[in-house]
Amino acid sequence: MHQLMLVGASVVVVFALHNATFWGIWAEIFYGSIARGIVFAVAFFLLCCGLMSIFAFNRLLRPTIAILLILSAVTSFYMDQLGVVIDREMIQNVVSTTITEGKHLITAPFVIWVGLTGLLPAVLVFYIQISHRNFVTAIWQNMLTLLLCVFGFVGLIATDLKGNASVLRTRIDLKSSFQPLAPIAEYFRYVAMISRSVTLEFNEIGLDAALLEDFNLSGKPNLTVVVVGETARAQNFSLGSYDRLTNPELAKKDIAYFDNVSSCGTSTAVSLPCMFSKFNRSEYSYERGKSHENVLDLIQRAGYRVEWIDNNTGDKGLAERVVYSHVTNVDDPTFCGEGECIDGILVAEVARRLAGIQSDTVLVLHQIGSHGPSYYLRYPQAFEKFQPACRTSNFSDCTTQELTNAYDNTILYTDKVMADLVSLLAKQKSLITSMIYVSDHGESLGEKGLYLHGAPYFMAPDEQTKVPMIIWLSDAYQRVTGTNLECLTAEPDLDYSHANLFHTLLGMTGVQTAQRDPQLDIFDNCRKKPNGGKP
Repeated sequence: MHQLMLVGASVVVVFALHNATFWGIWAEIFYGSIARGIVFAVAFFLLCCGLMSIFAFNRLLRPTIAILLILSAVTSFYMDQLGVVIDREMIQNVVSTTITEGKHLITAPFVIWVGLTGLLPAVLVFYIQISHRNFVTAIWQNMLTLLLCVFGFVGLIATDLKGNASVLRTRIDLKSSFQPLAPIAEYFRYVAMISRSVTLEFNEIGLDAALLEDFNLSGKPNLTVVVVGETARAQNFSLGSYDRLTNPELAKKDIAYFDNVSSCGTSTAVSLPCMFSKFNRSEYSYERGKSHENVLDLIQRAGYRVEWIDNNTGDKGLAERVVYSHVTNVDDPTFCGEGECIDGILVAEVARRLAGIQSDTVLVLHQIGSHGPSYYLRYPQAFEKFQPACRTSNFSDCTTQELTNAYDNTILYTDKVMADLVSLLAKQKSLITSMIYVSDHGESLGEKGLYLHGAPYFMAPDEQTKVPMIIWLSDAYQRVTGTNLECLTAEPDLDYSHANLFHTLLGMTGVQTAQRDPQLDIFDNCRKKPNGGKP
């Protein structure tokens, strides 16, 4: 077989086996105009053949085709089965994923699919007899093929330039589903993003940050606990409008709850650094996040001791300049096993630190929360209230109801953890305590054919972008700082976002700086002049 014939055959295999999502969107776009659709598809076939011909050399072709077949099989499984789009942010998630987290995504259907449609064809490629060409012949034939394919692509697109240009410009979902070009292009975008961030100058911000002199005159240290939820979506909190009782314990607490909060991203890798940065969603980028201090730096500069306690996959660079500890491998059989811990360990870690707090302190607790796909591992057996629950990471083995039951059980356990934390903080007589909770992003449970999270924001449903936020203030905090919790709950339906967190944390901890925007500080309209400091 001629090397260029093998190129065409491999592209046919990828088109046939690994592009189900692409063909589904293609059929929707070109419904009623099949001729236009065929021309469009052939144009992309030629484009792939042309690009592949660049690698059509004796020792390079087979390995290249094998790698692309396996890559396409892997990405097509998650896209076709779970609706996961492999964009730059998703690649960033994959790179930052731990082995413990990643193992839950390797299921039997995944192994079978990749084996049959990726590994098997990749192995067969090495058994196909192909003709060998000298280097000069290969060069001119490959270049000629590339030019002909590119001209063919342009010519076919030009047959309906206005219509095809509109599709390419507006249907990002079609382009992002095209295997294997889309993931490869996004990988190069990721590499470019990382390369740019390395060369950027680091910017200190809020050099004027200082604690307000009259913020706390009680003589007792402030303790603010910031809880970062994981994969909790507002739709499943009964504190809002959910018809299942998933928050029975928090409902008994004197808290302010907000369920109309928009996340900065749909993945931890994006949302976590964004929510602690001074940038809103439209302003934030990975490069800006890496090259600027975050709100924890400003709070520490004002005199607080800041500690990040992680029960997830890390701080994404946020805690590089503050105290950091990771509890995943803590030897505590009550909460931990098989390299993972449930979130009750975080309450125990806070309790262990309380007696030693002698100065103003912020503790950031990064939960494992409702992290999928193994929802059933995020709560003790005693919290499996909603049954039958999906007890596998292979969603195809579970009904939608079983999946929802398992997810709701994670919210039920988060409710218990948060209620225990509030009770613990409320008992502290020697500290002025407060707590804020907000999830990093939501989760899809099969709605619109989507699962998990990480969808590009332009197409992400509310299930992935609407997150819960909770604020609790001790009576002493309210008296000392002149903050009115009832004022916070007066308008719970106001629109908030992760952009509020930076400014709200500054206000919540009494840190004065020109970086704080009072209009984005949730506390600003609910804080009166302190009464002199007697708790």
